[in-house]
Amino acid sequence: MNYDFSENELALFADVWEKITGLAAAGELEKRDPPVNAQNLRKVLEILAHTPYLHLGIGHDAGFSGHLTLMGAMEVLAAASPSVYLSVEASTRIFGRAVSQWGSSGQKQQWLTPLLNGKMIGALAISEASLNIENAPLTTHGERQGDAVIINGAKQYVINAPIADWIAVAGVLEGEHALFLIEKSASGLIIGPALQTPGYEGAPISGLTIENTRIPAAQVLLAKDRADMPAAIRMWENQILLGASLGLSKTAFEEARDYAKSHQSGGKPIIAYQEVGFKLAEMLTLFQTSQLLAYRTAWTIETAPREAAELMLCAKVFCAESAEQICSAAMQILGGSGYISGNRVERAFRCAKYAQIAGTSTEIARVQIGDAALGYRN
Repeated sequence: MNYDFSENELALFADVWEKITGLAAAGELEKRDPPVNAQNLRKVLEILAHTPYLHLGIGHDAGFSGHLTLMGAMEVLAAASPSVYLSVEASTRIFGRAVSQWGSSGQKQQWLTPLLNGKMIGALAISEASLNIENAPLTTHGERQGDAVIINGAKQYVINAPIADWIAVAGVLEGEHALFLIEKSASGLIIGPALQTPGYEGAPISGLTIENTRIPAAQVLLAKDRADMPAAIRMWENQILLGASLGLSKTAFEEARDYAKSHQSGGKPIIAYQEVGFKLAEMLTLFQTSQLLAYRTAWTIETAPREAAELMLCAKVFCAESAEQICSAAMQILGGSGYISGNRVERAFRCAKYAQIAGTSTEIARVQIGDAALGYRN
Protein backbone atom coordinates (compact mmCIF):
# COMPACT_ATOMS: atom_id res chain seq x y z
CA MET A 1 0.00 0.00 0.00
CA ASN A 2 1.59 3.23 -1.20
CA TYR A 3 -0.20 6.36 -0.06
CA ASP A 4 2.38 8.79 -1.40
CA PHE A 5 0.90 11.32 -3.80
CA SER A 6 2.65 12.18 -7.05
CA GLU A 7 3.71 15.69 -8.03
CA ASN A 8 0.75 15.75 -10.41
CA GLU A 9 -1.67 14.90 -7.60
CA LEU A 10 -0.13 17.39 -5.19
CA ALA A 11 -0.40 20.06 -7.89
CA LEU A 12 -4.12 19.25 -8.25
CA PHE A 13 -4.65 19.53 -4.49
CA ALA A 14 -2.82 22.86 -4.36
CA ASP A 15 -4.80 24.17 -7.35
CA VAL A 16 -8.15 23.24 -5.78
CA TRP A 17 -7.13 24.75 -2.43
CA GLU A 18 -5.95 28.02 -3.94
CA LYS A 19 -8.97 28.53 -6.17
CA ILE A 20 -11.67 27.62 -3.66
CA THR A 21 -10.14 29.44 -0.70
CA GLY A 22 -9.78 32.46 -2.97
CA LEU A 23 -13.46 32.30 -3.82
CA ALA A 24 -14.33 31.76 -0.14
CA ALA A 25 -12.42 34.91 0.78
CA ALA A 26 -14.29 36.92 -1.86
CA GLY A 27 -17.80 35.70 -1.00
CA GLU A 28 -19.90 33.97 1.62
CA LEU A 29 -19.79 30.29 0.66
CA GLU A 30 -21.16 29.22 4.05
CA LYS A 31 -24.18 31.54 4.15
CA ARG A 32 -27.69 30.04 4.28
CA ASP A 33 -29.36 31.58 1.23
CA PRO A 34 -30.42 29.13 -1.55
CA PRO A 35 -30.28 31.63 -4.45
CA VAL A 36 -26.80 32.73 -3.36
CA ASN A 37 -25.84 29.09 -2.73
CA ALA A 38 -26.84 28.21 -6.30
CA GLN A 39 -24.76 31.07 -7.72
CA ASN A 40 -21.75 30.09 -5.61
CA LEU A 41 -22.03 26.42 -6.51
CA ARG A 42 -22.18 27.17 -10.22
CA LYS A 43 -19.03 29.29 -9.89
CA VAL A 44 -17.25 26.49 -8.05
CA LEU A 45 -18.36 23.84 -10.55
CA GLU A 46 -17.11 26.03 -13.40
CA ILE A 47 -13.75 26.36 -11.64
CA LEU A 48 -13.48 22.64 -10.89
CA ALA A 49 -14.46 21.75 -14.46
CA HIS A 50 -11.10 23.18 -15.55
CA THR A 51 -9.33 20.67 -13.27
CA PRO A 52 -9.58 16.86 -13.16
CA TYR A 53 -11.55 17.04 -9.88
CA LEU A 54 -15.07 16.39 -11.20
CA HIS A 55 -13.91 13.36 -13.20
CA LEU A 56 -12.17 11.57 -10.31
CA GLY A 57 -13.85 8.26 -9.51
CA ILE A 58 -16.22 8.68 -12.47
CA GLY A 59 -14.49 9.43 -15.75
CA HIS A 60 -11.07 8.94 -17.24
CA ASP A 61 -8.39 9.99 -14.74
CA ALA A 62 -5.08 9.03 -16.38
CA GLY A 63 -2.09 10.05 -14.30
CA PHE A 64 -3.99 9.75 -11.02
CA SER A 65 -4.48 6.95 -8.49
CA GLY A 66 -8.24 6.57 -8.78
CA HIS A 67 -10.09 6.64 -5.48
CA LEU A 68 -6.89 7.39 -3.55
CA THR A 69 -6.44 10.65 -5.46
CA LEU A 70 -10.14 11.34 -5.00
CA MET A 71 -9.91 10.98 -1.22
CA GLY A 72 -6.97 13.36 -1.05
CA ALA A 73 -8.79 15.90 -3.22
CA MET A 74 -11.97 15.53 -1.16
CA GLU A 75 -10.03 16.33 2.01
CA VAL A 76 -8.67 19.52 0.46
CA LEU A 77 -12.02 20.76 -0.87
CA ALA A 78 -13.82 19.93 2.40
CA ALA A 79 -11.20 21.92 4.33
CA ALA A 80 -11.52 24.87 1.94
CA SER A 81 -15.34 25.07 2.22
CA PRO A 82 -17.43 22.39 3.98
CA SER A 83 -20.71 23.52 2.41
CA VAL A 84 -19.42 23.78 -1.13
CA TYR A 85 -17.79 20.39 -0.72
CA LEU A 86 -21.05 18.73 0.34
CA SER A 87 -22.98 20.28 -2.54
CA VAL A 88 -20.32 19.44 -5.15
CA GLU A 89 -20.12 15.84 -4.02
CA ALA A 90 -23.89 15.33 -3.81
CA SER A 91 -24.11 16.54 -7.39
CA THR A 92 -21.04 14.87 -8.86
CA ARG A 93 -20.16 11.81 -6.83
CA ILE A 94 -23.75 10.67 -6.12
CA PHE A 95 -26.02 11.92 -8.92
CA GLY A 96 -23.14 11.74 -11.40
CA ARG A 97 -22.00 8.28 -10.34
CA ALA A 98 -25.54 6.96 -10.61
CA VAL A 99 -25.79 8.09 -14.21
CA SER A 100 -22.28 6.84 -14.94
CA GLN A 101 -22.89 3.40 -13.44
CA TRP A 102 -26.48 2.69 -14.51
CA GLY A 103 -27.14 5.02 -17.42
CA SER A 104 -27.19 4.19 -21.12
CA SER A 105 -24.87 6.01 -23.53
CA GLY A 106 -27.72 8.38 -24.38
CA GLN A 107 -28.47 9.08 -20.72
CA LYS A 108 -24.79 9.73 -20.02
CA GLN A 109 -24.66 12.18 -22.90
CA GLN A 110 -27.73 14.03 -21.64
CA TRP A 111 -26.89 14.24 -17.93
CA LEU A 112 -23.31 13.18 -17.20
CA THR A 113 -21.59 15.29 -19.85
CA PRO A 114 -22.98 18.66 -18.66
CA LEU A 115 -22.49 17.60 -15.05
CA LEU A 116 -18.77 16.91 -15.52
CA ASN A 117 -18.43 20.13 -17.50
CA GLY A 118 -19.73 22.10 -14.54
CA LYS A 119 -22.92 23.13 -16.36
CA MET A 120 -25.49 21.35 -14.21
CA ILE A 121 -26.37 20.80 -10.53
CA GLY A 122 -27.69 17.40 -9.53
CA ALA A 123 -29.23 15.89 -6.40
CA LEU A 124 -30.19 12.39 -5.37
CA ALA A 125 -33.16 11.74 -3.08
CA ILE A 126 -33.17 8.42 -1.23
CA SER A 127 -34.11 8.92 2.46
CA GLU A 128 -37.82 8.84 3.29
CA ALA A 129 -39.28 8.82 6.80
CA SER A 130 -35.77 9.03 8.29
CA LEU A 131 -32.13 9.03 7.22
CA ASN A 132 -32.10 5.25 7.69
CA ILE A 133 -32.67 3.20 4.54
CA GLU A 134 -31.02 0.02 5.80
CA ASN A 135 -34.10 -1.18 7.70
CA ALA A 136 -36.83 0.74 5.87
CA PRO A 137 -37.88 -0.33 2.36
CA LEU A 138 -38.47 2.44 -0.17
CA THR A 139 -42.12 3.40 -0.60
CA THR A 140 -41.68 5.87 -3.47
CA HIS A 141 -42.87 4.03 -6.55
CA GLY A 142 -43.33 4.38 -10.28
CA GLU A 143 -46.03 2.93 -12.51
CA ARG A 144 -45.61 2.46 -16.25
CA GLN A 145 -48.20 4.00 -18.54
CA GLY A 146 -47.16 3.36 -22.12
CA ASP A 147 -43.88 5.15 -22.77
CA ALA A 148 -44.13 7.13 -19.52
CA VAL A 149 -43.74 6.46 -15.81
CA ILE A 150 -45.97 8.04 -13.13
CA ILE A 151 -44.16 8.62 -9.82
CA ASN A 152 -45.53 9.15 -6.32
CA GLY A 153 -43.70 9.43 -3.02
CA ALA A 154 -41.91 11.71 -0.58
CA LYS A 155 -38.28 12.21 0.38
CA GLN A 156 -36.46 13.95 3.20
CA TYR A 157 -33.00 15.44 3.76
CA VAL A 158 -32.09 15.87 0.09
CA ILE A 159 -28.82 17.79 -0.34
CA ASN A 160 -29.10 20.38 -3.16
CA ALA A 161 -32.85 19.84 -3.60
CA PRO A 162 -33.68 23.60 -3.48
CA ILE A 163 -31.03 24.45 -6.11
CA ALA A 164 -30.71 21.34 -8.33
CA ASP A 165 -31.49 21.33 -12.04
CA TRP A 166 -32.24 17.59 -11.95
CA ILE A 167 -33.07 15.26 -9.06
CA ALA A 168 -32.63 11.48 -9.15
CA VAL A 169 -35.38 10.03 -6.96
CA ALA A 170 -34.84 6.51 -5.64
CA GLY A 171 -37.88 4.25 -5.67
CA VAL A 172 -39.36 1.01 -6.92
CA LEU A 173 -40.57 0.20 -10.43
CA GLU A 174 -42.19 -3.18 -11.10
CA GLY A 175 -40.59 -4.68 -8.02
CA GLU A 176 -37.06 -3.46 -8.84
CA HIS A 177 -35.10 -0.52 -7.46
CA ALA A 178 -34.94 2.42 -9.85
CA LEU A 179 -33.86 6.05 -10.05
CA PHE A 180 -36.32 8.46 -11.60
CA LEU A 181 -34.61 11.51 -13.14
CA ILE A 182 -36.90 14.48 -12.62
CA GLU A 183 -36.33 18.03 -13.85
CA LYS A 184 -36.85 20.76 -11.26
CA SER A 185 -39.77 22.26 -13.21
CA ALA A 186 -41.65 18.95 -13.58
CA SER A 187 -45.34 19.04 -12.74
CA GLY A 188 -46.10 17.42 -9.39
CA LEU A 189 -42.58 17.86 -7.99
CA ILE A 190 -42.88 19.95 -4.84
CA ILE A 191 -39.61 20.98 -3.20
CA GLY A 192 -39.82 22.05 0.42
CA PRO A 193 -38.04 25.02 2.02
CA ALA A 194 -34.38 24.71 2.97
CA LEU A 195 -34.03 23.19 6.42
CA GLN A 196 -32.40 25.08 9.29
CA THR A 197 -29.30 23.05 10.13
CA PRO A 198 -26.56 23.86 12.68
CA GLY A 199 -23.82 23.23 10.12
CA TYR A 200 -23.32 23.16 6.35
CA GLU A 201 -25.54 26.23 6.01
CA GLY A 202 -24.28 26.87 2.48
CA ALA A 203 -25.43 23.45 1.25
CA PRO A 204 -29.25 23.65 1.02
CA ILE A 205 -31.06 20.54 2.29
CA SER A 206 -34.81 20.01 2.04
CA GLY A 207 -37.54 17.45 1.61
CA LEU A 208 -39.64 16.96 -1.48
CA THR A 209 -42.94 15.42 -2.54
CA ILE A 210 -43.73 13.77 -5.87
CA GLU A 211 -47.42 13.70 -6.77
CA ASN A 212 -48.38 11.96 -10.01
CA THR A 213 -45.28 13.24 -11.74
CA ARG A 214 -45.05 11.95 -15.31
CA ILE A 215 -41.64 11.39 -16.90
CA PRO A 216 -40.57 9.60 -20.09
CA ALA A 217 -39.33 6.04 -19.57
CA ALA A 218 -35.97 7.25 -20.91
CA GLN A 219 -35.56 9.16 -17.63
CA VAL A 220 -35.42 5.97 -15.53
CA LEU A 221 -32.19 4.33 -14.39
CA LEU A 222 -32.31 0.61 -13.54
CA ALA A 223 -29.56 -1.30 -11.74
CA LYS A 224 -27.59 -3.64 -13.95
CA ASP A 225 -27.20 -7.33 -13.04
CA ARG A 226 -29.71 -6.89 -10.18
CA ALA A 227 -27.18 -4.82 -8.24
CA ASP A 228 -28.23 -3.47 -4.84
CA MET A 229 -28.81 0.15 -5.85
CA PRO A 230 -29.52 1.59 -2.37
CA ALA A 231 -26.42 -0.13 -0.93
CA ALA A 232 -24.22 1.33 -3.67
CA ILE A 233 -25.64 4.82 -3.12
CA ARG A 234 -25.13 4.50 0.62
CA MET A 235 -21.48 3.54 0.10
CA TRP A 236 -20.96 6.62 -2.09
CA GLU A 237 -22.51 8.76 0.64
CA ASN A 238 -20.19 7.20 3.22
CA GLN A 239 -17.16 7.94 1.06
CA ILE A 240 -18.20 11.58 0.78
CA LEU A 241 -18.63 11.81 4.55
CA LEU A 242 -15.15 10.35 5.02
CA GLY A 243 -13.74 13.20 2.96
CA ALA A 244 -15.84 15.71 4.90
CA SER A 245 -14.53 14.40 8.23
CA LEU A 246 -10.92 14.59 7.06
CA GLY A 247 -11.40 18.16 5.82
CA LEU A 248 -12.97 19.31 9.08
CA SER A 249 -10.25 17.60 11.12
CA LYS A 250 -7.56 19.23 8.99
CA THR A 251 -9.10 22.67 9.44
CA ALA A 252 -9.57 22.32 13.19
CA PHE A 253 -6.09 20.95 13.87
CA GLU A 254 -4.25 23.51 11.75
CA GLU A 255 -6.22 26.46 13.15
CA ALA A 256 -5.62 25.29 16.74
CA ARG A 257 -1.91 24.68 16.08
CA ASP A 258 -1.38 28.10 14.55
CA TYR A 259 -3.36 29.82 17.30
CA ALA A 260 -1.35 28.03 19.98
CA LYS A 261 1.86 29.32 18.42
CA SER A 262 0.73 32.94 18.16
CA HIS A 263 -1.60 33.57 21.13
CA GLN A 264 0.02 34.74 24.37
CA SER A 265 -1.05 33.89 27.91
CA GLY A 266 1.01 34.69 30.97
CA GLY A 267 3.68 36.28 28.82
CA LYS A 268 4.33 33.26 26.60
CA PRO A 269 2.66 31.43 23.69
CA ILE A 270 0.05 28.97 24.94
CA ILE A 271 1.86 26.16 23.09
CA ALA A 272 4.39 26.41 25.93
CA TYR A 273 1.80 25.01 28.32
CA GLN A 274 1.98 21.23 28.50
CA GLU A 275 -1.77 20.68 28.50
CA VAL A 276 -2.12 22.52 25.16
CA GLY A 277 0.70 20.44 23.73
CA PHE A 278 -1.01 17.25 24.89
CA LYS A 279 -4.26 18.31 23.23
CA LEU A 280 -2.52 19.03 19.95
CA ALA A 281 -0.72 15.68 20.15
CA GLU A 282 -4.02 13.83 20.62
CA MET A 283 -5.62 15.79 17.79
CA LEU A 284 -2.77 15.04 15.39
CA THR A 285 -2.82 11.36 16.33
CA LEU A 286 -6.54 11.12 15.60
CA PHE A 287 -6.19 13.12 12.38
CA GLN A 288 -3.33 11.09 10.95
CA THR A 289 -4.96 7.80 11.92
CA SER A 290 -8.15 8.96 10.23
CA GLN A 291 -6.17 9.77 7.09
CA LEU A 292 -4.52 6.36 7.05
CA LEU A 293 -7.82 4.52 7.48
CA ALA A 294 -9.56 6.64 4.85
CA TYR A 295 -6.69 6.24 2.38
CA ARG A 296 -6.57 2.50 2.97
CA THR A 297 -10.29 2.34 2.25
CA ALA A 298 -9.77 4.26 -1.01
CA TRP A 299 -6.89 1.92 -1.95
CA THR A 300 -9.05 -1.12 -1.18
CA ILE A 301 -11.87 0.09 -3.45
CA GLU A 302 -9.36 -0.15 -6.31
CA THR A 303 -7.52 -3.34 -5.31
CA ALA A 304 -9.96 -5.52 -3.33
CA PRO A 305 -13.50 -4.16 -3.81
CA ARG A 306 -15.14 -7.10 -2.00
CA GLU A 307 -13.43 -5.99 1.20
CA ALA A 308 -14.19 -2.31 0.75
CA ALA A 309 -17.74 -2.21 2.15
CA GLU A 310 -16.83 -3.25 5.70
CA LEU A 311 -13.63 -1.22 5.68
CA MET A 312 -15.62 1.82 4.57
CA LEU A 313 -17.89 1.42 7.60
CA CYS A 314 -14.91 1.11 9.95
CA ALA A 315 -13.34 4.22 8.44
CA LYS A 316 -16.57 6.22 8.59
CA VAL A 317 -17.17 5.45 12.27
CA PHE A 318 -13.60 6.31 13.25
CA CYS A 319 -13.19 9.39 11.05
CA ALA A 320 -16.60 10.87 11.90
CA GLU A 321 -16.16 10.45 15.66
CA SER A 322 -12.54 11.63 15.53
CA ALA A 323 -13.56 14.77 13.65
CA GLU A 324 -15.97 15.72 16.42
CA GLN A 325 -13.28 15.15 19.05
CA ILE A 326 -10.67 17.13 17.12
CA CYS A 327 -13.03 20.05 16.53
CA SER A 328 -14.05 20.08 20.18
CA ALA A 329 -10.42 20.14 21.33
CA ALA A 330 -9.67 22.93 18.87
CA MET A 331 -12.54 24.98 20.31
CA GLN A 332 -11.02 24.47 23.78
CA ILE A 333 -7.59 25.66 22.65
CA LEU A 334 -9.01 28.77 20.96
CA GLY A 335 -11.13 29.55 24.03
CA GLY A 336 -13.30 32.63 23.60
CA SER A 337 -11.98 33.21 20.08
CA GLY A 338 -13.21 29.79 19.05
CA TYR A 339 -16.67 30.35 20.50
CA ILE A 340 -17.37 33.39 18.33
CA SER A 341 -19.55 32.53 15.34
CA GLY A 342 -17.96 32.71 11.92
CA ASN A 343 -14.46 31.42 12.55
CA ARG A 344 -13.30 28.23 10.82
CA VAL A 345 -13.06 26.12 13.99
CA GLU A 346 -16.54 27.05 15.19
CA ARG A 347 -17.91 26.22 11.73
CA ALA A 348 -16.07 22.88 11.63
CA PHE A 349 -17.40 22.01 15.10
CA ARG A 350 -20.99 22.61 13.98
CA CYS A 351 -20.52 20.53 10.83
CA ALA A 352 -18.72 17.60 12.43
CA LYS A 353 -21.75 15.85 13.93
CA TYR A 354 -23.46 15.41 10.56
CA ALA A 355 -21.15 12.59 9.43
CA GLN A 356 -22.20 10.45 12.40
CA ILE A 357 -25.90 10.55 11.56
CA ALA A 358 -25.85 10.80 7.75
CA GLY A 359 -25.02 7.96 5.38
CA THR A 360 -24.81 4.79 7.44
CA SER A 361 -25.17 6.08 11.01
CA THR A 362 -22.45 5.09 13.46
CA GLU A 363 -24.94 2.89 15.36
CA ILE A 364 -26.02 0.92 12.29
CA ALA A 365 -22.43 0.83 11.05
CA ARG A 366 -21.28 -0.82 14.27
CA VAL A 367 -23.99 -3.47 13.94
CA GLN A 368 -22.93 -4.18 10.36
CA ILE A 369 -19.23 -4.25 11.27
CA GLY A 370 -20.02 -6.76 14.03
CA ASP A 371 -22.04 -8.90 11.62
CA ALA A 372 -19.11 -8.86 9.19
CA ALA A 373 -16.68 -9.86 11.93
CA LEU A 374 -18.92 -12.82 12.77
CA GLY A 375 -19.27 -13.81 9.13
CA TYR A 376 -22.96 -12.86 8.88
CA ARG A 377 -22.41 -10.51 5.88
CA ASN A 378 -21.26 -11.56 2.44
